[in-house]
Amino acid sequence: MKRKIGSILLIMSMFAVLLNGCESNGADEEGGTSTEAQTETQTEDAKEKTETPATDENGIMSTGPNGEKATPASEITLTDEEKEKIRSGGYKAAISLHYGGNDWATSQIEGLKATFEELGIELVATTDADFSAEQQVSDIETIMAKNPDVIVSIPTDATATADAFQKAAKDGVKLVFMDNVPAGMTAGEDYVSCVSADNYGNGCVAADLMGEALDGKGQIGMVYYDADFFVTNQRDEGFRKTMADKYPGIEIVTEQGFTDENGCAEQGDAILTQYPMINGIYASWDVPMEGVLSSVKASGLTSEEVKLTTIDLGNNIVKEIAEGNVVGLGAQLPYDQGVAEATLAAYSLLGKEAPTYVAVSAKRVEQSNILEAYEDVYHAGAPDWLEKAAGK
Repeated sequence: MKRKIGSILLIMSMFAVLLNGCESNGADEEGGTSTEAQTETQTEDAKEKTETPATDENGIMSTGPNGEKATPASEITLTDEEKEKIRSGGYKAAISLHYGGNDWATSQIEGLKATFEELGIELVATTDADFSAEQQVSDIETIMAKNPDVIVSIPTDATATADAFQKAAKDGVKLVFMDNVPAGMTAGEDYVSCVSADNYGNGCVAADLMGEALDGKGQIGMVYYDADFFVTNQRDEGFRKTMADKYPGIEIVTEQGFTDENGCAEQGDAILTQYPMINGIYASWDVPMEGVLSSVKASGLTSEEVKLTTIDLGNNIVKEIAEGNVVGLGAQLPYDQGVAEATLAAYSLLGKEAPTYVAVSAKRVEQSNILEAYEDVYHAGAPDWLEKAAGK
């Protein structure tokens, strides 16, 4: 019945479009580009910019911000002698985050803290820029007053923060980056290394989960991060390319961009209004997917009618997977990333040569392995509420 009502609404909306004049050559009332035209342009641009990367011998598909081949995080290690040398050094470190208000950041900080503590490195500051480049520049200035030997950071904006990071490097601070690097900086000269998840691979995982759930047929929408942000661009492109290459019977009929991760019910509403017969929706990470899911639930549609996949195993979305409301996702391993970043910081203090780009493999997460996946991501046992949701 819901789908029949949706079809009637769609027909009505089509008549409305005709009455308002549909020969607008892709321009909307405010002089912008229509959704269909935007989607076609974005898809063509993406095809021109990206070739499908090959999976390396470690199963990692992503390359670094400058095209570097990944070194697996499992290869970043210290000997007992090296650890003892670091412990006797009296070193200090700081963390400068682009945003600290999600489970990914929390888990990564826990990995950093645990490793710094093991190595006897004092953590003198942890800052959260709340997605503001201006705030992060101010944060770096505040951190520098504490005379750290190392800063671990993810640039909020690769260009706008570059001068601040470059100044820190010139002042002798060792820089280890998460996911992306500031513009104009060179590994081995201006910074130690960059550590990331296999974001392209995680996008491929999300696409495979969608393709399998739909048996290779249907129409889907994308809710993507509308910003020049290296890691999310990679995961979105991994999703697009995998759908096109492996599931030609599935059409991406609309792409809705967002800049506010907490406001994505709006994108979900737009997709369901424009395409009431949609079979699936992908979102760039878990928080945007929470908004999309709320829109799907509010519409009265079920998980059988609309399949949902995403990336990042946040605590809210893990419960939805356990209950069957979300098919699954490609998970980063942020705790392991934090361990690798802190270890690379130690490399720099020892004068030990470091690889320029380090990555953690993608992890497929779905209802069947949800408890094991939680433990792998968070390095902690699955909580009681998750076991209950999973029916254990």
